[in-house]
Amino acid sequence: MTRLDLKAGDRLVVKVGTASLVGPTGEPDDDKLATLCRQTIALRAKGIQVILVSSGAIAAGLGPLGLAARPSDIPSLQAAAAVGQGRLLSRYSHLLKAGGLVSAQLLLTRYDFMNRQHYVNARNTVDRLLALGVVPIVNENDTVAVDEIRFGDNDRLAALVANLVRAKTLALLTDARGVHTDDPRRVPDAPVIDEVDRITPELERRAGGRGSTLGSGGMASKIAAAWVATFSGVGVVVADAAEDEVLLLIAAGDKVGTFFHPRPKRVSARRLWIAFAQPPKGTVVVDPGARRAMVTDKRSLLPVGVVGTKGSFSSGDVVDVADRDGELFARGLVRYDFHELQEAQGRPSAELAGREVINRDQLVILEGDET
Repeated sequence: MTRLDLKAGDRLVVKVGTASLVGPTGEPDDDKLATLCRQTIALRAKGIQVILVSSGAIAAGLGPLGLAARPSDIPSLQAAAAVGQGRLLSRYSHLLKAGGLVSAQLLLTRYDFMNRQHYVNARNTVDRLLALGVVPIVNENDTVAVDEIRFGDNDRLAALVANLVRAKTLALLTDARGVHTDDPRRVPDAPVIDEVDRITPELERRAGGRGSTLGSGGMASKIAAAWVATFSGVGVVVADAAEDEVLLLIAAGDKVGTFFHPRPKRVSARRLWIAFAQPPKGTVVVDPGARRAMVTDKRSLLPVGVVGTKGSFSSGDVVDVADRDGELFARGLVRYDFHELQEAQGRPSAELAGREVINRDQLVILEGDET
């Protein structure tokens, strides 16, 4: 299987991290921004539709506020984001205008992916912007999204956006040459992995932890984002933002960075929403028969196959489904709260008016090619 090359009409989501956009003081680096925008202009000239997911708002606001380092308290982070977002977008707008392109700002939160109507509205807006020849510039709405500032990063946002816009490829640009066989901070000569067919726990462990002090992500978050995107049928490239003509190389399917092969079958937006848009509230533990019925026979989860629960969840929440060994293999919308399920587990459906734990249409298998 070869890398993906993009044609006119294809969509490329480009996520660029804070370290690849700003200088060490947090000031936006005009040369870096100009390089990114020049390549975006070149791709648009080929008919390739580009969506930028841009970090850097908080970092860009530090200097004007007289902050020497990224603060840890939420109000200061929100203030920095409020100041920096406008400064960053102003530079994007100016640089893209030189190539005859109009830019648009979209600020999203996790709720926009959790709420179905918000999700559809966001997709319709991006579709219309692209049809009008506009370059959407997406960021988390850090001025109000407390959870995203505290725990999130734009890598996962970019993966969800890639599915939202039905992109062919997601480019995760960073300050590393790609995903290495080991953490290059500990093993400097660890080679870059050329291609990844399947994301394994071992690969995730080797990814290491957080990198830049100005950003909030790291290689581990990029691998997690690659899992989300490839699960939905999007190819992913993790590459160095400083690589010469990196976006043009990615769009041409040339060898650069690390390429993650997409699943053969694209997952529907609703199934991706179930699987990744909102954090699971608990875990339902099942026996081997229930796992086989769900994975192989493509059936709903029934109470008779449940052997335990973890966490506190309500009917309608997203929950993980794991086997007795703790291996996570599915996720879905549960139809019992945890108290009810503890009482119902192991009982035949006939005793419970046929009520399912997770209906097949609200279940996502996280292994193999099942969709």
